[in-house]
Amino acid sequence: MKSNELLLDAFGRIHETVAAALAEVDNATLLRRPAGSGNSMAWLIWHLGRVEDAQVASAAGLDQVWTSQGFAARFDLPLSKRDTGYGHTSGQVDAVQAPPELLLEYYDAVHRQTVEFLKTLGDDDFDRIVDTRWDPPVTLGVRLVSTIADCLQHVGQAAYAKGLNPAHGHG
Repeated sequence: MKSNELLLDAFGRIHETVAAALAEVDNATLLRRPAGSGNSMAWLIWHLGRVEDAQVASAAGLDQVWTSQGFAARFDLPLSKRDTGYGHTSGQVDAVQAPPELLLEYYDAVHRQTVEFLKTLGDDDFDRIVDTRWDPPVTLGVRLVSTIADCLQHVGQAAYAKGLNPAHGHG
């Protein structure tokens, strides 16, 4: 298996899990904040989409799907168009509201751009430095793996938050 095939599989698992988390979810469940202050499903799915979008677009030299495909305007959030959710206050978490169909449509578009980029990569590409602000500098391979780790954590949190609603059961 080539490195890009491994990463395609990993990002594919994020995609499948996002779709499963959003399946048959109602707005109350989507917006409920666990323990009253945890991140809502809507925020978690939006944030992981923004993280993957921003990180992959930057590493690939592409425009973010969020702005290039009109999702910033469609979501119409009271946030900067560059906002990905890092460091959000409780009020900013509450402000991220969108129906499950729009959240999934955005993540689907992000995933398509990620897949198209990954298909172009050979094993030698993963050693390319994409961020010199860290010591050691961050390679493309490390950036992609850290993006996968972050997104999997957030989609797992979203699935957990969904499961807190008795109507959605366990699993």
